[in-house]
Amino acid sequence: MSEERGARNDWQGLWDAYIQAFDNWKQMYEAVQKANAEVRRSFNDVIEKAARESSADTMKQFGESWQKAMNDAGISGVRQFGESWQKAMSESTAESYRRFAEAWQNSLTSSGMEQIRTYGETMKKFAETWDGMWPRKNQ
Repeated sequence: MSEERGARNDWQGLWDAYIQAFDNWKQMYEAVQKANAEVRRSFNDVIEKAARESSADTMKQFGESWQKAMNDAGISGVRQFGESWQKAMSESTAESYRRFAEAWQNSLTSSGMEQIRTYGETMKKFAETWDGMWPRKNQ
C-alpha cells in the first residue's frame, strides 16, 4: 500500500515539476514575443524617421555600415539583407525603407518564433496527453 502511494507521489512530483517548467517556458515565450514586438515598433519608427529626415547618401552609409557590422559578427542572411537594402536604396522612399524593414525582420524572426511556438504547442499536447493517460488523482 505504501509502495503504491509512493509511486503515485513520484508521478505527482513529476507532473508538478513538468507543469512548473512548462509554465516558466510559456512566460518566457510571451516575454520574448512582447519584446520582439516592442523592438520591431521602435526599429520601424527609427527607419521611418531616418527615411524622412536623412539624405540618400546618409542612408547609403548607414546601410553599408550596418551590413559590415553584421558581416563582421558572422550573422547569417547578410547577403539577402544587402540585396534588400540596395533595392530600398535604389527606390529611396520612405515606403521602400518600410517594405525593406518589414521583409527583413520577418525573414529573421518568423522561422525562429515559429519553431518556438511549435515547440510550445508540442509540449502542451504532451501535457494534455499525459494528463489523459495518467490523470492526477486526489490524494
